Amino acid sequence: MKYGIIITGGPLHEQVASAKAAEAAGWDGVFTWDGIHLGDELEVHDPWVLLAGFAAATRRVRLGAILMPLARRRPWKVAREAVSLDHLSNGRLVLPVGLGTLDDNGWGRVGELTEARVRAERLDETLDILCGLWSGAPFGYQGRHYKFEPMAFRPTPIQSPRIPIWNVGGWPSEKSMRRVLRFDGVLPYALPSSGLEYGPPVVAAMRDWIGERRSLEGFDIVVEGTTAADDAAAAAEKVRPWQAAGATWWIEADWTSFAVDVVRRRIDAGPPRT
Repeated sequence: MKYGIIITGGPLHEQVASAKAAEAAGWDGVFTWDGIHLGDELEVHDPWVLLAGFAAATRRVRLGAILMPLARRRPWKVAREAVSLDHLSNGRLVLPVGLGTLDDNGWGRVGELTEARVRAERLDETLDILCGLWSGAPFGYQGRHYKFEPMAFRPTPIQSPRIPIWNVGGWPSEKSMRRVLRFDGVLPYALPSSGLEYGPPVVAAMRDWIGERRSLEGFDIVVEGTTAADDAAAAAEKVRPWQAAGATWWIEADWTSFAVDVVRRRIDAGPPRT
């Protein structure tokens, strides 16, 4: 199992310093998140700028933003930003994606389309376009939301066959899970309509479903949660059932605090290795 941490907040330079500290403390991945949050008091920085700072300050850890709601981003712009960061980090970028949540005013209050069906369609088309452009061959597209004639895209990603993509998988929606099968990892989620309580049994069921339809070799199952900074044994014990269920990444994510000192204390304690 690998261990990552989401740096949730703080001044930009302090977040970059935290990324460097996380690598020194033995974490395998350092992540930010993709929010715009217009009109509220939350201080937010652009994820691509933050990730560029993380890339410059580190040498080993995986980098990404958990997660990017691609429906509100232009596919060709994402393709360019991601490849630039892939090169800057020497092939350490991963792209976690999903529909995103609508509590961010960067959706409906600025005129973005919020209907779930439309966001899902745009997500699927964007994923098609990213893969096509990153191939390096002349690529055109004709979809419901995006259309363009064939064009070349250079440079291609350092990573082969492309930058890894982790998709949110809404269990037990077959449509959502079919999207997961096409790519490189899943961020598990139990749909509220299912009546299921999200936990290791749901992750195990998702792992088995995926494993019946594609190889799990090199495929990541990415879960997140919060563990104690002051009790290494308890932290490891909390992670162990998720690992047994098939998780390959534990992402430390404390969404109750955006304070630099709280995140830094958890970073310095090191990952909750089992």
